[in-house]
Amino acid sequence: MIPKYLSAMWPAIAPALGNHLWQSTLCAVLTGLLTLLLRKNHARTRYWLWLAASAKFLIPFSLLVSVGSHLAWSRGSAGTKAGLYFAIEEVSQPFTYPMVSVNPRVTFSTFSLTPLHLLPALLTATWLCGFVVVLLVWCARWRRVSVAVRDAAQLREGREVEALRRLERAGGLRKRIEILVSPASLEPGIFGIARPVLLWPDGISERLGDRHLEAVLAHEVWHVRRRDNLFAAIHMAAEALFWFHPLLWWLGTRLVEERERACDEEVVELGTEREIYAESILKVCEFCVASPLVCVSGVTGADLKKRMVHIMNERIARKLDFGRKLLLSAAGLAAVAVPIFFGLVNATPIRAQSQAGSAASGAPGFEVASIKAHKSTGTMEMSRLFYTPSGLTATNVTLQTLIRDVYRVQESQISGAPNWLNSEKYDVDARMEKSAADELRKLDPMQSLPERQRMLQALLADRLKLTLHRETKELPVYALAIAENGPKIQEAKPGDAYTNGIQGPDGRPGGPGNIRMGRGMLTGQALSMADFVRALSEQLGRPVLDKTGLTGKYDLALQWTPSEGELPMLSRTEGTPSAPNFAPPGSAIFTAIQDQLGLELESQDSPVETLVIDHVEKPSEN
Repeated sequence: MIPKYLSAMWPAIAPALGNHLWQSTLCAVLTGLLTLLLRKNHARTRYWLWLAASAKFLIPFSLLVSVGSHLAWSRGSAGTKAGLYFAIEEVSQPFTYPMVSVNPRVTFSTFSLTPLHLLPALLTATWLCGFVVVLLVWCARWRRVSVAVRDAAQLREGREVEALRRLERAGGLRKRIEILVSPASLEPGIFGIARPVLLWPDGISERLGDRHLEAVLAHEVWHVRRRDNLFAAIHMAAEALFWFHPLLWWLGTRLVEERERACDEEVVELGTEREIYAESILKVCEFCVASPLVCVSGVTGADLKKRMVHIMNERIARKLDFGRKLLLSAAGLAAVAVPIFFGLVNATPIRAQSQAGSAASGAPGFEVASIKAHKSTGTMEMSRLFYTPSGLTATNVTLQTLIRDVYRVQESQISGAPNWLNSEKYDVDARMEKSAADELRKLDPMQSLPERQRMLQALLADRLKLTLHRETKELPVYALAIAENGPKIQEAKPGDAYTNGIQGPDGRPGGPGNIRMGRGMLTGQALSMADFVRALSEQLGRPVLDKTGLTGKYDLALQWTPSEGELPMLSRTEGTPSAPNFAPPGSAIFTAIQDQLGLELESQDSPVETLVIDHVEKPSEN
C-alpha cells in the first residue's frame, strides 16, 4: 500500500523537490561568487553569506511565491506581465509539474506495481536510511560531549574565572558563561545553545600563561556572542535532510573555516598580540590530541596552517566599502523580492483573464454564461447536461453534478461541499464566441481538452467563487485484469477507425470519438485498454485501474442487461445528454465483461486524487 501512495504522490513531489534543489544550488553558486569578491574583507561577512546559502535549503522559494500571490496587485492589462511571468518561470522551474487531471480514469487507469512504480519507494527508503545514519552519527558525537559535561566539575574561582568575567564585560555578554573542568581529553569549547557552557580540559591551565589563557578564552567568548552553536545546528538540519547533496557538506567546511577566522579577527582586533594568540592555539593543539567535534565551538577548528598565516598577516581584513555594501544589500533584497514578484505576476494573469472575459456575462472565456435557479413545472423532469462545440447547456442539474462533470470526477471524489450544492437545481447556458469555438476546433484534441476544461473551471470559479484543493485518499476502485481462461477480445485490423482522442465529436472531454455507450451496451473500434477503462469508469461510477498488461488496440463489443437502478449512458453525439452511471458489484455488466471479453473486475481500495471544496457560493441571478 505504501508504494502505491508514494507512486501516486511522486508526480507532485518530484518536480517540487527538483525545483527546490535547483534553486538552492543556484543560490549557493551565486553566494560563492559574492564571497570571492569579498575574499579580502572580514570573514564574518563571508560566514553570513554561506549560512544564508545553507538556510536556503530549508526555505523553498515557493513560500515567498505564495506570499506574493496573495498580495493584491491590480494594474491595467496584464498581457505583457503574464508573458514575462511564463518566460521567467520556464527558467526558474525547469522541473515542471505534469498536467494531471483529477479524473481517476486518467490518473490511475494504468497503475500497477511495476519496477518503475517501486522506484519512488526505493528512493524514499534510501533517503530515510541516509537521514537516520546522519542523525545517529551526530547523536553519538553529542552524547560523547554530554557525558564529558556531566562528569565535569564547575570552576567557581581562579584566574580562568576572573579572565572570563573580564572578557564577558568587554564583549557585552549579559549572561555568564559557566566553566566546567573535564577530565576528558577534549579541546576547550562551547557546548549548548540556550545555556552555553565552556568545557575546559583539566590540566591545560598549567600549560598556558596569563596572556595565552586570555586569548583562548576570548576566542570562546566570541563563539558565544556570535551564537555559532545555534547556526551550526541549523546547518546540521539541512545536512540531515539533504545528505545526498555534496554541496551541503562543502558548505559545512566553508562555514567552519569562516567561523574560526571571524573569531580570530575579533580576538586580534580586541588587542591581543598576534604572536601570543597564534602560540596559544598551538599550545592547545599540543595538549588536546582529540579532534574537534561538530557540536562544539572550539579553538582549533578549520585548517590550522591557513589560520596561522591569516592571524600573522598585518592587514588581517578590511571593512566593507560603500560599493560592496550596496552589492550585498541588492543581493539580499533580490533573494526575497524576486520570489514575491513571481507570485504577484502569477496572480495577475489569472485576475486579468477573469476581468477581460467577464464583460457582459461575468463568465471568463464565454460570450454568454447564465446560471439560474431551475423553475420546476411540478411534473417529473429529467436532468440533462449537453456539451456542444461552443459550450455547455444543462437543465435541472445540481451544481455538484456540474462540478463533477467539469472536473471529470466521481461523487466519492468530492468532499467539503455544503448540502445545497447537491440538492438545489439550476439551469446553465455557457456559449463561446464563434471565433473562440472555431479556434478550439483547430487544436489537436490533446490541446483543446485542457483549454476547454480551464474555461469551464474558470466559469465555476467566477460565478460560484469556487475554491478547492486536491488530496490523495484511499477509495474503492475496480481493477480490470485478465480472467482465468485468458482474454477473448479481438485485435483491431489495420485501417480500423480510431480517434485518438480524449475528446469526442461533440467536443466533450471523455473517451475517444469511436466509443459508443448506451443502456446495456458499449462498443468501440481500435481501442486501447486505457480508452476502455475510461469508458468503464463512467459506466460503473467508480475509478477503474488497468491491470491487464495489454498494450495493443482492440475491437470491443459488450452487451448486458442493465439493472433497474442503472442509468443509461447514451452515445456521445453532439447535443446528447449525459448522466452518471451506477452499476453495483455483481450486476450483469460484471458477468458480461468476463463472459464476452475474458476480463474480470475486482473491487479493491487504492489511492485516488480527490477534490476538497474550500469555499463555494450560490450564483447570483445575473
